[in-house]
Amino acid sequence: MLARESELMKPRLLFVCLGNICRSPLAEGAFRREAALIGLDADVDSAATRDWHEGKTPDKRSVAVARAHGVDISEQRARALRPEDFHRFTHIIGMDADNLAAIRSISPSDHQAAISLLLDHVPGREGQDIADPWAGRAADFARCWDDVLVGAVHLAQALRRG
Repeated sequence: MLARESELMKPRLLFVCLGNICRSPLAEGAFRREAALIGLDADVDSAATRDWHEGKTPDKRSVAVARAHGVDISEQRARALRPEDFHRFTHIIGMDADNLAAIRSISPSDHQAAISLLLDHVPGREGQDIADPWAGRAADFARCWDDVLVGAVHLAQALRRG
């Protein structure tokens, strides 16, 4: 297989939440960790449905919970979802139903990206939201980590199986 062909077949995932400072940076970090553990070569990024935090680092509570699990997300920077993302990424994954609706509302009609919720990839949790921990406490960020991790593990394993 030519290098270009393998690059075209590589999964390219974009995790999306409201502000790209809590859930989607955690999902990006969790997925990167899981992909590395199972040897899955994938491009991974995250974005927001709103541009409120453009260029900012993840919320310090997200950084702390990721760090507690051996994942460094401190260098990530928030950015807004863009129409060209639908042509760049093979998978665009929202954290909740509102994110999913926003993703679909700006998707170009000719896109090929698979759009889903992260928990759609977890048997028995299809259609469930990952709660936004932003207005909560450390325990809410810990629960968010648990949810994004289980979603990332199942998604990475499904992509590895092909």
